[in-house]
Amino acid sequence: MEIVTVSPKFQVVIPLSIRRELDLQPGMKLHVFRHEDRVEFIPLKGIKEMRGSLKGIDTSIEREDDRL
Repeated sequence: MEIVTVSPKFQVVIPLSIRRELDLQPGMKLHVFRHEDRVEFIPLKGIKEMRGSLKGIDTSIEREDDRL
């Protein structure tokens, strides 16, 4: 576990070990959200990286009889 400090401008530096593990690069976009009592950063994936991620997904649409 790493400890970081929030700067007066509310900035944090992601530790080098984590940057390397996640292959974070300068300029990458991160999705930031609050989950319960913590802040989470999720790297946004580009469209090329997402290719094939939905392969095999069920695309059938079930319709209710009264909705036709």
